[in-house]
Amino acid sequence: MRSAVGTNGYRYVVLSIAALVPSPPILVPELVGAASRAPGADPDDPPAVLRAAVSAAGATLAGAARHWTVLGSGDADQVFGPDARGTFRGYGLDVRVGLSADAADAIADSGARPDPQLPLSVLIAGWLRGQVGPDISVRARVLAADTSAERCARAGADLRAELDATDEPHAVLVVADGAATLSLKAPGYLDDRAQGCQRALDLALDAGDRAALLALDPDLCAELSIAGRPAYQAMAGLFAADSADPSVDTLYRDAPYGVGYHVSLWRPGGAG
Repeated sequence: MRSAVGTNGYRYVVLSIAALVPSPPILVPELVGAASRAPGADPDDPPAVLRAAVSAAGATLAGAARHWTVLGSGDADQVFGPDARGTFRGYGLDVRVGLSADAADAIADSGARPDPQLPLSVLIAGWLRGQVGPDISVRARVLAADTSAERCARAGADLRAELDATDEPHAVLVVADGAATLSLKAPGYLDDRAQGCQRALDLALDAGDRAALLALDPDLCAELSIAGRPAYQAMAGLFAADSADPSVDTLYRDAPYGVGYHVSLWRPGGAG
């Protein structure tokens, strides 16, 4: 994907699309109850609805590019290449994924040991790759939970500059969760401040509002268990060079388990 300036002075932006998905392990059918996986299962079952939206977003990315870069958040800054292999064993079952066909084949053919500590955002990216495009190659950048807003934005901007300097089609997958404190049964329990903050976050994501995302307060997000805050702000940085906020197509927005989930497709705004 490349950015160029035409003879008429317009800046042509070749970055065509990015996708935002959440990271709940319930996306993986093997990790949910048998009833949700059986033929004829209720299509309105929350995991099935969410999974369909995520799969649709992934399929759109797969149609745009064979190479993906993932932006996620986790306990520490980490980078993973296409050879990375992981397992969902820590989430209940040894479902193995790879970030490329070669990595997946190594697991299947040689029994190569997967990394049991692969961050959840990277595991979800590997699972989605396997579902929508087995030939896709993925690399991942994980930002530490305490990364400043400025550094997150810079990570996104640097990625955009890197990708715009290449000729090969490339897509970006952002894996991030909203507040995990939206109900009594939420992983972070109920925080009365969470509903308003999640509503504002959803509006910002629906609108592709870069300024609103960059204004997210890291301390408040930590208190409300908005684990995706670094990735959201890196996504804002990814589109920072454009003259207008990105165009967003929201495929899913809900909090069925007391955690805010958002699935959307983002395209650059203000392109010549």
